[in-house]
Amino acid sequence: MTISTSMPGSGPQRIKLAPSILSADFGRLGEQVVEADQAGADYIHVDVMDGRFVPNLTIGPVVVEGIRPATKLPLDVHMMVVEPERLVGDFAKAGADHLIVQAEACTHLHRVLQQIHEVGCRAGVAINPGTSLSVIEEVLPLLDVVLVMSVNPGFGGQKLIPETVAKVARMRRILDEGGYSAELQVDGGVNEATARDMVDAGATVLVAGSAVFNDKETVAEAMDRLRASLEA
Repeated sequence: MTISTSMPGSGPQRIKLAPSILSADFGRLGEQVVEADQAGADYIHVDVMDGRFVPNLTIGPVVVEGIRPATKLPLDVHMMVVEPERLVGDFAKAGADHLIVQAEACTHLHRVLQQIHEVGCRAGVAINPGTSLSVIEEVLPLLDVVLVMSVNPGFGGQKLIPETVAKVARMRRILDEGGYSAELQVDGGVNEATARDMVDAGATVLVAGSAVFNDKETVAEAMDRLRASLEA
C-alpha cells in the first residue's frame, strides 16, 4: 500500500506499509501473508529473534522459505540476532529480499553489509532507541534501509517511545543533507494514532504488527485504518 503524503519543505513522498508477521496468527501464517498482500502491503516484515540479542525467540530461515510462495512482495527480514553474518546466506537462500541487521549486534558492521549485498539482498541497519545515530554514519553509503526502532526490540504490541519521533526527524535530515537514498523505516508502536507523526518526521516505511494483525478486525480493515490516518 503506497501512500502519497507531503512533508514540510518537500514534495509528495511515497509512504510504504510493511505489516510485521510477528503479530500474525502462526497457525495460518501463509493465509495472513496473502491477506496483507491483497490489502495493499508494500513489504512483508519478518522479525527474526534469537533469544540472545533480545529475550524472545521467534523464527528462522525455514519460515521465510515457507512463506515465500505466498507472496511476490519483498520479504523485509529484520535480524535481531548476534553474529548475523552466520545467517545472511541462509536467509538469502530462503527468499529474503531485504536483510536488516542491528548495529549493536555487529562487531564488523561494514563487512556484514558488504556480505548482504554479495548475496543479492538490499542491506539495512536498525538502531535501538538508546543508540546514537552516529554509529551508522560511516556506513550510510552502503545502506538501502535505515530502521529506527521506536520501541526496545523483543516483543510486539509495545507502545511507541515518544522521544523516537525527534530521532526519526534527525535521521531524515542526515539522509537528506548527505544525499543518501536509503529508505527510512520505523518499527514499534506504529498504529493509526502514531503513524502520521512518524511520517511527518520523515519516515518513508512504516512497520506495523498488532495494528494490522489482531482479533478485532480483518487485515484489510486494519490496513484501511492505517491508510486513513495518513490521509487525514
